[in-house]
Amino acid sequence: MTSPPPSSPSSSSMSSELEAKFKDVKVKKPLLNSLVMDYLISEGYPSSAENFAQEANIQPRMDMDSIQERVEIRNAIYRGDIQTAIFKINELNPQILDTSPPLHFSLLRLHLIELIRNLQSTTPPTNDISPALDFATTHLAPRAPSDPQFLSDLELTMSLLIFAPSNLAPQLQALLDPGLRKEVARNVNEALLRGEGERTKCRLLELVRARAWAEAKVKEEGRIRPGDLFTFGLEVGGEGPRRVFEGLE
Repeated sequence: MTSPPPSSPSSSSMSSELEAKFKDVKVKKPLLNSLVMDYLISEGYPSSAENFAQEANIQPRMDMDSIQERVEIRNAIYRGDIQTAIFKINELNPQILDTSPPLHFSLLRLHLIELIRNLQSTTPPTNDISPALDFATTHLAPRAPSDPQFLSDLELTMSLLIFAPSNLAPQLQALLDPGLRKEVARNVNEALLRGEGERTKCRLLELVRARAWAEAKVKEEGRIRPGDLFTFGLEVGGEGPRRVFEGLE
């Protein structure tokens, strides 16, 4: 008579064991302070970074004015004021756009999208599309032949002038989504950090995403029930700790 195979540990016991291991991990305060400061600097929270530096008695590795300039550039992109963003980028680091044609093109294309958005949002809607055509002809068309992706992006963007805003394909709807502004702003922020010799990805977000990924993987394999995961409201690709500092600046 063969003995039954050993039973596998229950998901609840594995969950308790995992939680115990998390609690056993001791993070030294200087390392924790460094992670928080790295986040505040990389993501652009100058007031919070200055206050935290005073409370933790540490020296910020970057000038607060430089952080504030990145914040102003980010906010300009968020509100669709791309010309102001480009002007401020060139003031902060004139080489950024010259050495990164894809980034420069993405900003110019976003400005074209904003021009088209404004044309479509006027009451009553205007049939004069010459501002958008003139800008595309002057600033984007000369760059398009240098990269097939530039040409494809320009053609897709110009399609916004053909179809009514209420009858757009998903690809075109994505161009008018605020998420595109955030994507371009994130790329600009990383380029500015790189130009200053800083990390383009803050370590705290990388740790959060790594943990969220690990928990999602465990859930996928069925080793722990979804209710036993310790996500703290974090998800893969989510905003993570950024929410903690929103509204503080």
